[in-house]
Amino acid sequence: MEKKSEINGHAVPSSAATDRVVERGARRSCLQKLAEFLRKNLLVIMTVSGVLVGVGLGMLVRSMSLTKAQKTYFAFPGEMLLRMLKMIILPLVVCSLVSGAASLDTRSLGKLGGIAVAYFLVTTLIASGIGVALAFIIKPGVGAGSLSLGLETLSSNKETTDSFLDLARNLFPSNLVAAAFRSYATDYKMVAVGNDTNGTTLYQKVPYGTETDGMNILGLVLFAMVFGVALRKLGEEGEELIRFFNAFNEATMVLVSWIMWYIPFGIVFLVGSKIVEMEDVVLLVTSLGKYIFASILGHVIHGGIVLPLIYFCFTRKNPFSFLSGLITPFTTAFATCSSSATLPSMIKCMEENNGVDKRISRFILPIGATVNMDGAAIFQCVAAVFIAQLNNFELNAGQIFTILVTATASSVGAAGIPAGGIITIAIILEAIGLPTKDLSLMLAVDWIVDRTTTVVNVEGDALGAGILHHINQQEMKKQQEQQQDRELAEVRVEAVANVEAEEETSSLVTHQTKASAAMPEAIESVL
Repeated sequence: MEKKSEINGHAVPSSAATDRVVERGARRSCLQKLAEFLRKNLLVIMTVSGVLVGVGLGMLVRSMSLTKAQKTYFAFPGEMLLRMLKMIILPLVVCSLVSGAASLDTRSLGKLGGIAVAYFLVTTLIASGIGVALAFIIKPGVGAGSLSLGLETLSSNKETTDSFLDLARNLFPSNLVAAAFRSYATDYKMVAVGNDTNGTTLYQKVPYGTETDGMNILGLVLFAMVFGVALRKLGEEGEELIRFFNAFNEATMVLVSWIMWYIPFGIVFLVGSKIVEMEDVVLLVTSLGKYIFASILGHVIHGGIVLPLIYFCFTRKNPFSFLSGLITPFTTAFATCSSSATLPSMIKCMEENNGVDKRISRFILPIGATVNMDGAAIFQCVAAVFIAQLNNFELNAGQIFTILVTATASSVGAAGIPAGGIITIAIILEAIGLPTKDLSLMLAVDWIVDRTTTVVNVEGDALGAGILHHINQQEMKKQQEQQQDRELAEVRVEAVANVEAEEETSSLVTHQTKASAAMPEAIESVL
C-alpha cells in the first residue's frame, strides 16, 4: 500500500522529496518555537546566567589577590546597577502610590488596604514563629560560645521605646524634601543634673533628635497614599494632577524597562565582587554554619510552602506558575539584597507577565516593599535566639512572645536596603535584655543570609498583590452580575407593564367591538 504524507493539510503520495519537505517544515516550526521562547524569556535567561557567570568570575578573580583599590574598580559596574535602581525608587514609589490611590474609590481602597495590612501582619507573624521554632530545634548558638573571628564589635545603645517612637516620627516627616534623603533617628547625650552628697556630678542620658542618611520611605509612602485619596476627593479639579502623576508613572516604567536590560551585566560584577571581598568563608561557615542553615531553612519553608499555600487557599490557582513569571525580580533580589531596588522590575513583571491590574500592583507593591519583611522577621528571630544561646541565656515564655511581637513590629521599619535588618535585631535584643555586642557575628554572614531574606521579602509582596488582584476580580464579577440582574429585573418590569397594558387595551377594544357589533341589532330592533 502506498504511503501518503500531508502538506498543507492535503494528502499526497509519499516520496523522498515530500518527506524532506515535511521534515524541513517540522524543523522550521521547532526553530520558530525556540526563537519565540528565547525572545520572550531572553531577559530571564540573561539574568540567571549573570549570577552564574558572576560566581565563576568572582572565583577566578579571587585567586589574583587584588588590592583594595582594584577590588573597588572591579565592583564598579555592579555599583552602577545599584545606583540606577535606587535612583528610580523615589519617583516610582511616590507616583505609583499617588496614581494607585487616586484610581481606587475610597471604599475599595479601604477594603484592599485592610486586607493588605492583615495579610502582611499575619504572614510576618507566621515567619517570626517559624524563625523561633527552628532556632530552638537546631540550636545554632549551643557550642558556639568560643567564636573568635577577629570581628569588630558592633553595639547599639538605643532604647526600644525610642526605636518605636522614631518609627512613628518617620511616618510624619517634618520636611518632605528632606525625607527623600534623610530619616529621623534618636541619639543620646549625657546632661549634668546636679551633685550627690559626696560632690560627684550626676548625669542623665537625655534623648535628642538627629537626621541620618537614607530615604525616609515610610513617610513618603504614607504621604503619597493620603495625597492620592485627597486628589480623588477633589473630583474634576484633581483630574489634571492625577493625569500628571499617571503620565509620570508611565514614563518611570519606561525608564525601568531600559534599566532592566543592564541588570544581567551589573549582576555579574555585583555577585563577583562579593565573592572577591569574602575573607575566610570556611571559618565563617564552620563557626556559624548552623545559624546560616537555620535561617535559610526558615526561608525555604516560608517561601516554598507557607506563602504558596496561603495564595492557593485564596485563589485556588497554582502559585508556582504565578511565581515563574517573576524570575527576573527574584534574581535581582538575590543579587542586590534590596527589596526597594527590586521594586521597579517587580512591578513591570507583575503587570506584563502575570496580568495583575496596574491599580493593584502600583498601590500594593510599594507598600509591601516598605512594610512587609517576612524574610527579615525569620532571620531576626533566629539571630535573637542564637545570641541568647551564645550567652547561655535561658528564654522564658514571656521573652519568646516579646521576640515574636517585636520582630513583627520592627520589621515594618526595617530599611529595604542591604543589611537593613541588622539594625532591627538590636531592637529585639534590647527588648529582651540581651547584649548587642554579638551583632558583629550577624554582620559577618549577613551577605549570605540577606540574599534569601530579600527573595522571601519580595515573594511575600508579589503573592499578596496576586491575592488582592484575585479578590478585586471577584468583586468586579459580583458587581457586574448584580448590574446585569438589575438590568434584567428592569426589563422584566417593563415587559410586565407592557403585557398588562396590552391586556387592558385588548379587553377595552373587545368591549367596544362587542358594543359596536350589538349596535346594528339595536338599530334594527328600533326600526
